[in-house]
Amino acid sequence: MPEILFDEIPSLDLHHFSSGTAEQKQEFVKRLGEAYNNIGFVSIKNHGLSDELVSQLYSSVEDFFKLPDEVKKKYEKADLFGQRGYISKGKEKAKGRNTGDLKEFYHVGQPDENKPIEYPSNIWPEEVANFKEATSTAFRTLQTAGMQMLRAIALYLELPENYFDDKISKGNSILRPIHYFPIETPETIPHDAVRAAEHGDINLITLLMGASADGLQVLRKDGEWIPITALPDQIVVNVGDMLERLTNHKLKSTIHRVVNPPRELMNTSRFSIPFFLHPVSEMDLTCLESCIDESHPKDFEDILAGDFLNQRLQEIGLKN
Repeated sequence: MPEILFDEIPSLDLHHFSSGTAEQKQEFVKRLGEAYNNIGFVSIKNHGLSDELVSQLYSSVEDFFKLPDEVKKKYEKADLFGQRGYISKGKEKAKGRNTGDLKEFYHVGQPDENKPIEYPSNIWPEEVANFKEATSTAFRTLQTAGMQMLRAIALYLELPENYFDDKISKGNSILRPIHYFPIETPETIPHDAVRAAEHGDINLITLLMGASADGLQVLRKDGEWIPITALPDQIVVNVGDMLERLTNHKLKSTIHRVVNPPRELMNTSRFSIPFFLHPVSEMDLTCLESCIDESHPKDFEDILAGDFLNQRLQEIGLKN
């Protein structure tokens, strides 16, 4: 495949895969595979999120993060290691870094009626009446879109189309509303502190609806950082480390970051709501045989998804 250096990420229509003609479906799979083999990111329209739902979701999320810190910390449970509920400012750091990111966030997992018994139950803030409904509806919608994306990925990898279905239907996925909080006095923060230091996502794929401000950048193959901004009716979907591991680097988990705004805008908030699509803990991430050959020797040790997740939670500071 010829080397491609994208100036912006490719845009695809999920309807072409889910309900298009055979030719449209085939073309979607081809273009998705090319993008994920190269830059690891695409922009997707017709993903299922309505404007009304997105508006309700951001409104409830902003209402939560406006609460006083002492109220928000009622929903931070140390024994859950950040799996559910609130995670306070500076707790998470990128792998290999000692400085915490300039953010706070909240984790919503599988709806309790669908979750396996080993997952913790969700925690709901009583001060924000529509938080549960908005985040739960977004979770279900993005999980459905994510399943369609993984079916396309399976076909690109010449696997059965439903290869991932039973691995993610009750997976340990997370909806993460993030607040990149204002910095009133930038000189008081560590010199290397950023909103989100460069990192790869842990999971299979991440689905990200439009953030409230610019800042997301992706590291291109030539070492150039390029800005990522989806159109209002699109979401960004990228490959995570689990999928890169399963495919022995065939699909790329591209390093990305959220940079600080100009100094004059450091006192403003940025909100973002990624959906991290995880498989069940017992999914085997052993490299697919079809992705191993003389030119691409196996580069990862065998591991289960749950064990890999635990390793990474320790590396980013959420689990001791």
